[in-house]
Amino acid sequence: MARTLIRCGWLVTMDDGLGDLSRAEMLLNGDRIEAIGHDLGATADTTIDASDMIVLPGLINMHLHTFQAGLRAIGSEWLAPDYFRNFYGDIATRYGAEDNYLGTLFGALNQLDCGVTTLFDYCHNIRSLEQAERSVDGLVESGIRAVFVHGDGLREPAAPGKLPQRRLHPRDRVLALQNSRFAHDGPVTLALGIAGPHWADWEATLHNVRLARDLGLMASSHVTKAHRDAAVPDGYDRLAAMGLLGPDHNLVHCNLLSRDEIGRLLDAGCSITSTNMNELHDYPHGSALTKVIDHGGLPSIGIDVEPMVSGDMWREMQMALLFARNALIRTRAGAGQGPAMIRSREALRWATVGGARALGMADRIGSLKPGHKADLIMLRAGDLNLFPVHDPVFSAVEQAHAGNVDTVIVDGVIRKRGGQLLFDRDRRRLLGERLAESATRLMAEAGYRHAPA
Repeated sequence: MARTLIRCGWLVTMDDGLGDLSRAEMLLNGDRIEAIGHDLGATADTTIDASDMIVLPGLINMHLHTFQAGLRAIGSEWLAPDYFRNFYGDIATRYGAEDNYLGTLFGALNQLDCGVTTLFDYCHNIRSLEQAERSVDGLVESGIRAVFVHGDGLREPAAPGKLPQRRLHPRDRVLALQNSRFAHDGPVTLALGIAGPHWADWEATLHNVRLARDLGLMASSHVTKAHRDAAVPDGYDRLAAMGLLGPDHNLVHCNLLSRDEIGRLLDAGCSITSTNMNELHDYPHGSALTKVIDHGGLPSIGIDVEPMVSGDMWREMQMALLFARNALIRTRAGAGQGPAMIRSREALRWATVGGARALGMADRIGSLKPGHKADLIMLRAGDLNLFPVHDPVFSAVEQAHAGNVDTVIVDGVIRKRGGQLLFDRDRRRLLGERLAESATRLMAEAGYRHAPA
């Protein structure tokens, strides 16, 4: 296998044993990190001079409806009811297989461009095997590491406020998908996006959770209602009592749950993902991030809905940190206590290690150490918004944006170099034209007319 030596200016490993290093070297052997240290004296097929860059683990976006990329920003002034009426309950039901492919490909490419190396792609509009397969094709073609989260979609546009509660995940389609696109190991793997107790009746909830367990797949469910408004208010407690919740279950949002409810889910072994930009955009209660922290859990973070918020994980990380810091300041001030600080490194943990743990992949990704996958990114430290660098973590977390990402390596393969994605430009242009046409057609079919501000 080819060996690549990277000479780093600053190396933020996010590994407790290795810590942060300056003027260090990292040796890649194929898709793995072979060694990290100073003056390794290693021979390599290729040497990358990153002496003016901050090198760190690739970001992990733990929640994105990637297929929606063609409709970016149309809902910037929507609230949650607008999204369910206009998009999830209508436009999404009109996607075909090629619409999914195009949106997923361009959404995944944007994530790579922004410095995300692992994407949890919650694709909750699937109505056919072909649509699922083409969605996976988009992820594979992009070159990103991803978990394709198969979500069964609505069959037809829903009447306002009338989303169905009897939604049994289709076993036959999942099995067929396992035997087609997932018949062999690769950087794109499969999970189930299920309707849980907040959105499905008890029989459907049990069917969906047991299906994931039977097939050995991770499950993820949206938790976006207060206890009293859920389809099955005590559903998650009942699942936990039956031993059906654990590290293989990821819960998204949870922002309307109490601290005790969040604590019980974490005690059951579940991971919780907050999408702070979207939740602050939509809801009066902020995100569940601080409740997870207060219970001793490690949050993970994601984007959610690009029609409403930016797909930039740097912005999401910064928003999450500001929300958590301000919540702590307000809580302590209200209690007559002195100030305290949530540190920048913690936010970087949410966007790297936290996502890796939620995925059950912390032994492979999320930090840089020998034996781990070669998933890493490089930020140009000389860019005007970063220069001069006094602390690489402060610079990366507090100041960086997607435009600072110079290089992205996934599974040992360079996917972005010199600030440019290594994806065929002519193909990108032609497919981009098709994506724009797809978005225009989908909105027209739904009768959606965007009213400019």
